[in-house]
Amino acid sequence: MGMVGAPSVPAQRTADELVAEFDQERPARKLSPVVSAAVSAVCAVLSVFVLYAIFFPVAKGGQYYLTLFLAATLPLIFLTHRGTVRVPALTLPWRRGDAGEAEEEATGAATGADRAAQRDDPGWFDWMLAACALAVCLYPLLEFDAFIERRQLPTSLDVAMGIAMIMLVLEACRRTTGWVLPAFCTAFLLYAYYGGLLPYQWSLAHGGFDIDAISAHFFMSTDGVYGVPLNVAATYIVLFTIFGAVLDISGAGKFFIDLSFAAFRGSRSAPGRTVTAAGFLLGTVSGSGTATAVSLGSVAWPVLRKAGYSKEAGGGVLAAAGIGAILSPPTLGAAAFIIAEYLKTSYLTVLLYALVPTLLYYLGILLAVEIDARKHQARPVVDDEATSAWRLLGRFGYHFLSLFMIIGFMAMGLPPFRAVVYATALQFLLSFLDSRHRMTPRRLYAALAEGSRSVLPVVATCAAAGIIVAVVTQTGLGLNLASVIVDAAGLFGDNATVELVVTVIFAALAVSVLGLAVPVTASFIISAVIIAPALLSLGVSTPEAYMFIFYYAVLSEVSPPTALAAAAAAAITGGNPMRTMVATWKYSLPAFLVPFAFVLTDNGSQLLGTGSLPGVLWTTAVSALAVAALAAATGGRLLGPAGPAERALCVIAALCLLYLEPAAITAGLIALTLAVGVRLVRRRQHSPAPRTAHGLQAESVTEGHLPS
Repeated sequence: MGMVGAPSVPAQRTADELVAEFDQERPARKLSPVVSAAVSAVCAVLSVFVLYAIFFPVAKGGQYYLTLFLAATLPLIFLTHRGTVRVPALTLPWRRGDAGEAEEEATGAATGADRAAQRDDPGWFDWMLAACALAVCLYPLLEFDAFIERRQLPTSLDVAMGIAMIMLVLEACRRTTGWVLPAFCTAFLLYAYYGGLLPYQWSLAHGGFDIDAISAHFFMSTDGVYGVPLNVAATYIVLFTIFGAVLDISGAGKFFIDLSFAAFRGSRSAPGRTVTAAGFLLGTVSGSGTATAVSLGSVAWPVLRKAGYSKEAGGGVLAAAGIGAILSPPTLGAAAFIIAEYLKTSYLTVLLYALVPTLLYYLGILLAVEIDARKHQARPVVDDEATSAWRLLGRFGYHFLSLFMIIGFMAMGLPPFRAVVYATALQFLLSFLDSRHRMTPRRLYAALAEGSRSVLPVVATCAAAGIIVAVVTQTGLGLNLASVIVDAAGLFGDNATVELVVTVIFAALAVSVLGLAVPVTASFIISAVIIAPALLSLGVSTPEAYMFIFYYAVLSEVSPPTALAAAAAAAITGGNPMRTMVATWKYSLPAFLVPFAFVLTDNGSQLLGTGSLPGVLWTTAVSALAVAALAAATGGRLLGPAGPAERALCVIAALCLLYLEPAAITAGLIALTLAVGVRLVRRRQHSPAPRTAHGLQAESVTEGHLPS
C-alpha cells in the first residue's frame, strides 16, 4: 500500500536475517521441514496446555505446573538453538524422502553435499541433551509430594539431578544469549560455595554452603529454577507472545505500519514521525526492541533515505523508535511482568507507572525529529497512491480493539493472564473481518506454535537468572552489596543528597554495564536483587527503584559500545555502527535522564502517577520543558541554529528542571530564559540591516543607475 510497499535497498540482507543476527532473544536454527514441524507441534500443544491451565489450574499447585512447563520447553531449546561445536545432524528414517529436499532437487536448488551443508538440524549430541533435559525435568513428578517434603534433606539422587539441572540450564542459556550470563551464574555459584572461606570481617563473607545445599536450594525450592522469573515466563510472558503471534498473523502488524505511513504525509518531518509512530505500534506485536527496529527498518529506511536522512540519522531514528516500544504501555517488555510480581501489585499498576515516562520519551524523539528535519533539510515524501489514514482506520481499526481491551479487562479487575487470553480470543474473532488474514485452522495452529516457540529464549534466561536469585537469597548477598555501594557513595560526602545522587549514578552505570552483556530480562532480575537494596536503603521507594532499574536495563540495547538495536539499524541503512549508536543515544537521551527525576526527589515520584492529579500534571509539565531543553541542546537549534552558549545553558536548564524541587526548577527556568535571550540577541546581530530609501539610492548610484 503506497510507501509501505517500497522496495528494500538492493544487496541488503532481509529483516529476518538481521533479526537472527542481532536479536539476542532469537531462535538460531533453521530447521528442516520435518524437524520444524515436530517442534511446532510440541509448541502448539504447549500453548494449548498453557491456555487450558489459565481456566483449569493444575491441582498440585504452581511448582507442579512450572515443572511441566520446563519439561516441555527446556528440551526444545537444545533442538532449536545451535551449540558451540557443530555435530552432524542425524539421518533419521523419516528424513529420507523429505518433502523439502524433494522440492529442492526438483528445482535444482541443492543436491547431495549442498543439502547437507545447508542443514541446521540438531545433531546426536543435541538430541541427547534434549533427552537428558526431559528426564531431569520430569524427575520431580515421579513422587512430587515426597520430593517437596525432603527439600531440607535431599537424597544423593536429588543432588545429582539438581547438578544436572544447573548444567543443562547454563548450557541452554549459553545457546540463547551467549557466554556472559552463564559466566555470571557460575561466579555466583562459586561465591555460594567458597564464600565461607572469605575473611569474616569482609562485608561479602557468609557461612558457606556445600554442594547438597546449593543443589537442593536451586532445584527443590521456589527460590531457584522454579522461582519468580520462570513463573512470570510461564504465566505472563508466554501468553503475551501467543497474543503477539495472533496479532501478527491476523494482519495487525501490517496495519500498524500502513496506518503510520498514511497518517503523516506532506511535511518534511513526516518520515521521522512515521517511524516513531510505527515503532510504537509495531512493538506491541514483536515485544523486542531490536526486532522492531529491523522489521520497521526494512520498510521505512527507503522512505527516510528519500527524505534526505543520512544513514546514521536514519538508523538512530529506527533504533530509538524500536526500543521505545518495550518502554511503552500496553505491553512493555518482559521485565515489566517481573516488576508486577516482585511488587505484588497488578500489571495495570505497572502500566500506570510507565505512562508519563513514555510520554516524555516520545516527546523527546518527536522534538529531535522536528529539529533534524530542519537541520538536514529533509524533504517531504509524498505518495499519491497511499490510502488515507481515515480510510484505513475505518476498514482495519478494529485491530486496536484487542489492545485496548487488555487494559479494559484489567481495569475491570481481571488478572492480566486472563485479560490477555480474552484479548487473544477477541483478536481471533476480529480476524474474520479481513478475508486475507482470517484465522483459519492452519493460521491458528501457526500462531499457537509461534507463541510458545518465541518464549523459549526467555525461559532459558529466566531459569538461569533463578540461579542468581537463589544464591542472593541463600547468602544475603543483596544486602551486603547494597552496603558496599552506599559506603562507596559516602566517600563523596556526608550530605544525604550527595550520597543519594552518587548512589543513583553508580546504580545507573552498573545496570548499563550489565545490560551490555546480558539480555534485558536477566539484567533487570540481577539488578533488582543486587542494586535495588542500595536504593531502598537511602529512602527510594520500591516502585521507583524497580522502574529506574527497568529503564536502564532496557536502554542497554541502545547504549554504546554494543547497542544491539542500533547495530541492527546500522546494518539496515549501511551506516557506521558507532555513529548510529551516538545518533540513537541522542534521540533516546530523555529516557536516560528522566529516571533520575523520579528517584532523586519526593516530587519526582509523581512522574510514576503515585501522587495527586495536580502533582502529576505539574511535574509532567516541568519534565516536558526539561525534555525540550535537552532536545535543543542535542539538536543544536533553539528558535534557529543554537551556538555553544545557548546549548550549554539548555543542558543546565534541563538538569535543573529534572531535579523537581522549587529552587532547582527556578534555576532551570532562569537558565532556559537566558538561553532564549542569548539566541534572540545573536539573531538580531546577524540579521541583515533594513534597506531604507537612502540605502537603496546609494546602492543604485553605486551600480551606475540614477535614482528615480
